Amino acid sequence: MTISDLLGGFATALEPQVLLLAFLGCLAGTLIGVLPGLGPVTAVAILFPLTTYLDPAAGVIVLAAIYYGGMYGGSTTAILLNIPGEVASVPTAIEGFQLTRQGRAGSALAMAAITSFVAGIAGTIGVLLIGPTIARLALYFGPAEMLGLLLFSLVTIIGVSSASVLRGIASCGLGLLLASVGVAQTTSDARLTFGSLELLQGFDVVAVMMGLFGLAEVLRTILKPPKVSAEHRVGSLRPTRTEFTSGMAAGARGTVSGFFLGLLPGMIPSIASFLSYASERRRALRRGTSRFGKGAMEGVAGPEAANNAAAMGGFVPLLSLGIPTGATMALVLAAMLVQGIVPGPQLFSQHPDFVAAVIASFFIANVILVILNLPLVGIWARITKIPTGTLMAVVACCCLLGAYLSRNSFLDVWVCVIAGILGWLLTTWQIPIAPLVMGLILGPTLEITTSQSFALSPTFFVQRPIFVGFVVLIIISLVISTRIRRRGMTSDDD
Repeated sequence: MTISDLLGGFATALEPQVLLLAFLGCLAGTLIGVLPGLGPVTAVAILFPLTTYLDPAAGVIVLAAIYYGGMYGGSTTAILLNIPGEVASVPTAIEGFQLTRQGRAGSALAMAAITSFVAGIAGTIGVLLIGPTIARLALYFGPAEMLGLLLFSLVTIIGVSSASVLRGIASCGLGLLLASVGVAQTTSDARLTFGSLELLQGFDVVAVMMGLFGLAEVLRTILKPPKVSAEHRVGSLRPTRTEFTSGMAAGARGTVSGFFLGLLPGMIPSIASFLSYASERRRALRRGTSRFGKGAMEGVAGPEAANNAAAMGGFVPLLSLGIPTGATMALVLAAMLVQGIVPGPQLFSQHPDFVAAVIASFFIANVILVILNLPLVGIWARITKIPTGTLMAVVACCCLLGAYLSRNSFLDVWVCVIAGILGWLLTTWQIPIAPLVMGLILGPTLEITTSQSFALSPTFFVQRPIFVGFVVLIIISLVISTRIRRRGMTSDDD
């Protein structure tokens, strides 16, 4: 990607229509993110169908803006109300709410906004520098290498998404099964359609996602409404010099670690957030000045920076390899496929204007979030008082309407409903949804690459060094994830 391409991308992203869409995306994402029980994945899922009516660049720009807004909104409720909008905001809630109780909510919110902004800009620069390089390397990938990469992605997401490998495998297997419904990718034969002509097209990704993340969240919230604590004063938005210095240092460390963790399949932002919190806590304990658990600004700044940097890092494998690192990236991938844009090694060379516009929008969206959210903190806090029943009714209607409008089919409405019940049951049974989503999205590509690899050579798995390298990475991933689970079980026993 050249400088002229990037300048052209900024010209596209700064067009009044696109700029307005980015602003509305940030606003809508933040609005949904601050509501108790809803997070960025739900925000993207609810508003996903609307982006199908936009051109490809504008659609992805809006989804990215919604994603960032949802993540920022989750930190607002975590700090003010001790209600994490998503898993990644749990560390922020631990320290941020203590600061709120001390009358320092404004400082915590400002520090979260500043470090998130810095991490977002740094992560965008990383996407700009690293993405084209990885894409050029991936041009040397054949079917066998892509198969190895897909297997590595699936195994990694299975390993880190659940305390049980068997549950992760079952979830991924279910996703692959759903992906196989319809016309076979390699033989053009009908599979699992049970004579239904509508099922020949397979399950619509939009309807399934709306159910898994939208309706399932409605069911969970109705059955177990979140407890909203009393509203606290925001106070001054100006952190002290000590808070600013320590927070920016923690934010810098979280930015670096979060971005590089975000490059790895399965390393969703919540993992980067928790790792940053644990690292900052150990660092403070070694120095003998730990205020963790009592309101440490480093415990807000570090995880928030790592969270946003990991989110940006996830766009690198998505754009350059076509591999989503988590549920939200899978939704963005689905949006690109619906628009006829196939992410992968050739995206940077075949659609440089599209990539440049998306990367330029990342810069702009981060600026919009800072300008938009800090002055409106008080309003966001009052929005959390919306009755849960009213809120969930609106969300359910949006999900069902979005499922229908995707293909104008009532079958998709039923698919959405069934997927919602399935998503709720899987969460109740502590079965992770992320492997199911990855299996559903990557299933068709996995089938094609497997068939092509065996067609080229039945013994390709020992003849292709890069494939063997991915097998080694799979083994390493399994070993690391097993050790992490054992440590978690040991700490729980203690």
